[in-house]
Amino acid sequence: MDRLTRKELKTDRFATEVGHTVEYLEEHRQQAIRYGVIALAVLLIAGGTYYYMRHQRGVRQQMLAEVMQIMEAPVGGATDSASHTYATQEEKDKALKASLTKLAAEHPGSGEGAIARYYLASRLVEEGKSKEAEQLYREVADSAGEEYASTAKFTLAGLYASQGKTAEAEKLLRELIAKPSVLVSKEQATIELARVLAAGKPQEARKLLEPLRTGSSAVSRAALTEFGKLEQK
Repeated sequence: MDRLTRKELKTDRFATEVGHTVEYLEEHRQQAIRYGVIALAVLLIAGGTYYYMRHQRGVRQQMLAEVMQIMEAPVGGATDSASHTYATQEEKDKALKASLTKLAAEHPGSGEGAIARYYLASRLVEEGKSKEAEQLYREVADSAGEEYASTAKFTLAGLYASQGKTAEAEKLLRELIAKPSVLVSKEQATIELARVLAAGKPQEARKLLEPLRTGSSAVSRAALTEFGKLEQK
């Protein structure tokens, strides 16, 4: 993969896809989580070319690449681990969980390990195991690098909001507004905070959305959508 600078990673399709996470998170949460993981992996692998000799990331990079191969593997036909083909979705899920667990356990302090813990947490949410998921998200938020931590905080805020823990969600989102990252912008966190506050503090939610409504970007469209929902209440 060609080497990319941090500035380049903020632009073009990569930034656009990450920006869509907020706009579609409510309606397509499972897909958003999946593509969020892929975006994190792309960021890490792209930067890995430059840092490889200094940080000796080769093994972790390979393990992460194998995780990505399993995620994209087809289902149907005979199981073939060499080519990452699985007879059933259950077999694929089992292989993916094993690969993620191994990466998270063997490289807990790395970016690759953070991605593994993040995705494992997302799978726990899908299984209805919110407490276990919260613990993993919190581990990433508290110990991973800025990009991975911000993504974990953003997703954890959404989990809290879905559980009615508005204060906890608000705290995390305000932290992200104060300190945005490549993967979670100030605007994204602001729109999500407005969503969280809409029921109990609609006036504050409107104030948050008002400056973001102008323009034709994904951010402004998302802000207009949320503003419209407030006006209907």
